[in-house]
Amino acid sequence: MADRGEPPEGPPESAPGGGEDEYRSLVFDESFVRAARLKEFSAQERMRDHARAVRSLPARGFRAGSKAAIALVLLIALAFGTAVYMGFRHPYQAPVGRRAEPLRSTVVPLAPQGAVPGGTAADLLAKSPAAQFETGAAGINLPAIRGTDNFSDGQVETALTTVKDYLAASSLDPDVLTGNAVRPVELLLDPDQMAQFDRSMSRPDDDGQHAATGWLVRFDPAKVALAAPDIRVRGTLSYTEAGSDTLEVVSDHTFTYTLRPAVSGPQRAGGASLFTVRRELRFRFDREDLRLHRLELRTSYVQAGPQACPADTTGALRPLLAGQHAVPRGPAGTDPYATDRPTAALCGTLTVSSQQPRAHQGSEAPGAPQSPRNRP
Repeated sequence: MADRGEPPEGPPESAPGGGEDEYRSLVFDESFVRAARLKEFSAQERMRDHARAVRSLPARGFRAGSKAAIALVLLIALAFGTAVYMGFRHPYQAPVGRRAEPLRSTVVPLAPQGAVPGGTAADLLAKSPAAQFETGAAGINLPAIRGTDNFSDGQVETALTTVKDYLAASSLDPDVLTGNAVRPVELLLDPDQMAQFDRSMSRPDDDGQHAATGWLVRFDPAKVALAAPDIRVRGTLSYTEAGSDTLEVVSDHTFTYTLRPAVSGPQRAGGASLFTVRRELRFRFDREDLRLHRLELRTSYVQAGPQACPADTTGALRPLLAGQHAVPRGPAGTDPYATDRPTAALCGTLTVSSQQPRAHQGSEAPGAPQSPRNRP
C-alpha cells in the first residue's frame, strides 16, 4: 500500500533524493520578481490580435548618471583627438634648420692729414659734427614698424630691438670698449657663430673672418682710456625679408668717443681727442633666433680714425691721440704673384666736415668719416 504522502503511482522518477524538489532552494522574493525583464500580459491584453504573451519592462539599473559618464568620456575623447590633430596641423610655421654662416668683416683705419686736434671733451664735442648727435643708446632709434608678408609686427620689433641691444653692448659698454668683457656681446650671437667669435677674441687675424674689431669696438687699455662717458651716436636701422623664413636688418651708425692717454693721475688740460667709428652691419634672423632673442651677424664694414695707416686693427683699434699725426706713407702694395695668404687690410684718409651737421636724412649718418673711394 502506498504511503499517504505519495501519489498512487508512486514517487515521480524525476525527483532524485527521495522526492525532494530541486528548485526548493531557490527563493523568489519580491526584489527578484520586480527586477524581471519580462512580464506576462493580462487576460484582456492577451485577447488582442497578435499579442505576445509577455512584454518587456524598462531596465531599472540604467540611471541618468550613466548617461553623464558616457557623455564625459566622449567629450574627453573629442578633446584628445583635437589636440592630436592640432599638433600635426598647427597654424604656426615650424622653424627651419638653417645653420648660421661665418661673419665676413672689413676694418678700415682712417689716417689724419695733420696733427690730431686736442682740447677738453666738452669743447671738442661742441665744435664737432657730433654736437647734435644723441648720447648713448638714445641715438639708436627704431624705424616705423610694420609687419612683412611672413613676419608679424611683433617679430619685426623683436629683431630691431635685438640689434639695438647688440649695438649698445658692442659699441657703448665701457667694459667691452676697454677689453675687460666680451660676454655681453657673445650672449646675443647665434650659437653657430660662437666658435668664430671666440677665435676672434683670443687669436685675432686680418683674414676677413677673425678680426675682433669686426664684432665690437675695442681700444687698447694700455694706451688709451675714455676721457668722458659721453658717447655720441647717430644712424639708421632698416629691415626686409630675405626669404619666407629669414628677416634681415641693416644698421649704419656713427659713434664718436672722447679719448685720452692711459696715464695715471689727473687728466692733463687739453689732453682729450675725438675718435670716430662708423659701423655698417648686416644681421639675419630665423624664427628660432627671434624666439630666443639672438642674432646672426653676417657682414661688418668698419671705418675708424684717426689711426695710423696702415695699422694692425684686428685685435683692437689704435687711435692717434691729441697732437699725434700719422706717418706719411702710401697704401701697402699688393703683389698679384705672391702665393702667401692675402690680407683684408685697407686704409683711408680721414676728413671731417667743418660745418655743423644738418638734420639726419636717409641711411647716411651726418658727420661720418668719408668712405674710401674704392670700397670692397
